[in-house]
This record gives sequence, C-alpha cells and structure tokens, in this order.
Amino acid sequence: MTADDSFGRLDDDDYPAYTMGRAAAMLGTTQGFLRAIGEARLITPLRSEGGHRRYSRYQLRIAARARELVDGGMAVDAACRIIILEDQLEEAQRINAEYRRAAESSTPPASP
Repeated sequence: MTADDSFGRLDDDDYPAYTMGRAAAMLGTTQGFLRAIGEARLITPLRSEGGHRRYSRYQLRIAARARELVDGGMAVDAACRIIILEDQLEEAQRINAEYRRAAESSTPPASP
C-alpha cells in the first residue's frame, strides 16, 4: 500500500485503524470492556496480521453507545442486546419507508 492509498482511508468509517489500547483510551474504558462487547457479538474487530484486534470509527461509535448504557447501570449483555435491537428496528423502519414510497408511486391518484 502506498502513502496515497493510506490517505484515501482517512475518511473511511469502516477502516480498522485503532488498536485495542487506543480504542479503549479513546472511549475511556478498559480493554476488557471491548472484549466483552466483542464476546456479546455487538462488534467484531478485524485482526491484524499478528492477530491483534483493530477497530474502526464505526465500531467505536457503537462501543461508545454500549458504554453509555453500561454507565447507566445496565449489564453489558443487556446493553449489547438493546443496541442490536435498536439497529434492527432502524433497518425495518427504513425498509418499510421504501415500501411505502414504492406503493405510493405505483398507485394512481384518487379522483375527487
């Protein structure tokens, strides 16, 4: 990879740019917390060639949401489940909106 290729990834939310230590420091949490949300399958960090976990900005945003819930007194597993359900609900709402738009565009207007 050239330097030019690397610069193109600076804006990529899915590029696994952060080590576990750096990710934990950015979130103000422990590496154990990141392992726990990984075990709960909330996020799946990519692995470097040496087997080290690498996190993307997108994954860090999800981890930050989990931390908010845990800091509010929720168990890690429950927080992860809530975030997964929120994501599923958002996707279902998006799909429903697409279906509604498609149905409205194919239905002729009602005559007065």
